[in-house]
Amino acid sequence: MEADGFPAPEEGMLVRLRCSVKNYDWGRIGRESCVARLYSSNTGEEVGEDTPCAEFWMGTHESGPAYVVGASRGSAVANGLSNGGGREKYSLTLKDWIQRNPTVLGDKVVKTWGADLPFLFKVLSVAKALSIQAHPDKDLAARLHKEQPEVYKDANHKPEMALALTDFEALCGFVSFEELKFVVQTVPEIGEVVGSAHVEQVLHVNEDEVDENAKPILKSLFTKLMSASKDVISQVISKLISRLNIKNEARELTEKEKLVLRLEKQYPGDVGVIAAFLFNYVKLSPGEALYLGANEPHAYLFGECIECMATSDNVVRAGLTPKNRDVETLCSMLTYKQAFPEILKGQALDSYTKRYSPPFDEFEVDQCILPPAATTVFPAVPGAFIFVIMAGEGTMSTASSNEVVVEGETVVEGDVLFAPANTGIAVSTITGLSLFRAGVKTCV
Repeated sequence: MEADGFPAPEEGMLVRLRCSVKNYDWGRIGRESCVARLYSSNTGEEVGEDTPCAEFWMGTHESGPAYVVGASRGSAVANGLSNGGGREKYSLTLKDWIQRNPTVLGDKVVKTWGADLPFLFKVLSVAKALSIQAHPDKDLAARLHKEQPEVYKDANHKPEMALALTDFEALCGFVSFEELKFVVQTVPEIGEVVGSAHVEQVLHVNEDEVDENAKPILKSLFTKLMSASKDVISQVISKLISRLNIKNEARELTEKEKLVLRLEKQYPGDVGVIAAFLFNYVKLSPGEALYLGANEPHAYLFGECIECMATSDNVVRAGLTPKNRDVETLCSMLTYKQAFPEILKGQALDSYTKRYSPPFDEFEVDQCILPPAATTVFPAVPGAFIFVIMAGEGTMSTASSNEVVVEGETVVEGDVLFAPANTGIAVSTITGLSLFRAGVKTCV
């Protein structure tokens, strides 16, 4: 049926999407950015040579909505692949279309999350560090949204996963207590900020007492560091950088020390520069992924990745950023777990496809790399998916629940497509094709 003049979807239909870009200053510049190339191909809009392109958003969040191509008000969505593109303006958001046609999500998704996509799909191109940040759990998100709706845009939590497209660097979670002891002994500038009492607390915890005492000690030290005045931090960082430059003449610096020098050039005098010593420095190779639950500190540093998360844009920041900081909230909300993050390698589904399935119900991501003259099939599942074509050219065909096959159409780099629930997808290529698919976890 139609609602408010909008057409209902046909079975076996894929819908092309026109997606949004974020030009944050930490993004890669112009055509060097994967985000820029995808956005330009997806929309037909040129990207300025000096424009930073940071994030390509594919979803329903109001801060960067996707639009249904060929389905602006009063027009019909075509059977099969809805064609469109170029500079045409679209007025029907994917969220509006889904709310008018909730069956496209599948009964299980609607029952659990309502008439909206529970996940947000992105591509990131990172030239310099993002903020030291964490994402609130649902209870905290609801409170923050109620108290500061202009800062915290929604009431949802935001577990997320970053899947590396290139070599990718991040800070993620706190270092082990053993490493924390090493840090406070070898980075005297931390002691200058937090005071000798905090340092002594760390050093006098015995190994068999770590589980009991580590969290409050780490929380106290971290809060003291992050809450220090700008003048104190600026003076201490000046000493730190001077000391590291002198050390560099006598020995090769550690990877963390080199990172700190790099961060200081990006964010001079920022508390995040010295706080980096407290976090795990994670390096991902292409095809590796890390995931983050609520209230876990992290900062993406460099590289390009696929990112998927629950549908939210809530970020609590406290360092390495010119944006709004909420140090008190961040320091109070963190779990203060001390462990290196789990790295996902992907589970092979067939010769061409790997699945990355973090411990969250809202999403999982498939990576598919098809060689020349190959075909693969994504079986019908009870939930909806979004596909993004990263490179190459191929054809995509659909089969509805009654096995009616819709004739395939060409897909190329930058195409983004919404696949309704219970729709099987066949992808084939002559020259090769790379794509990602995001959707609700299939076992939910």
